[in-house]
Amino acid sequence: MYCSACGQALVPGQQVCPQCGRPAAAPVAPMPNLGFQLANYATRVRALSVVWFIYAGLSLAFGILGLSFANAFFHGGLPWAHGPWAHGPMDQPWFGPAIVHFAWAMVILRSALALAAGYGLMERAPWGRFVALVAAFLSLIKIPFGTALGIWTLVTLLGYRNSTLYDQL
Repeated sequence: MYCSACGQALVPGQQVCPQCGRPAAAPVAPMPNLGFQLANYATRVRALSVVWFIYAGLSLAFGILGLSFANAFFHGGLPWAHGPWAHGPMDQPWFGPAIVHFAWAMVILRSALALAAGYGLMERAPWGRFVALVAAFLSLIKIPFGTALGIWTLVTLLGYRNSTLYDQL
């Protein structure tokens, strides 16, 4: 180690330069190496993939529950319900079932996309990052859990540093 002012050789542990009296610079703490950063990032990606699996299961379960209730409502299967379609089929029989069928398709697609995102992140597949980002953008409108998961996914996977770390996993 040398003095930063005059270039005099310093003994390790010496606090001041004997020639000019300037204090010796404190040693710089080492930066975490790439292995540490990769291990930390891999842990975060694994946790994110587990939460995507949970979100897919809950989304499918609550979607099935809600759409079963809606299907019973549109077909007059709820005796306590009051409304234009509560006690029999609607005047236009295609409208209600069409909405329910469309909602079934959306629930299944949303759950399949979340499941694919979780699987892709768990396996660290190159396509997993893209699928997870698409699922994150689409889930931002599902307040509050979809929004939180979408933001967490975007923060974890977007950016040059994060994309480089993901590619090295």
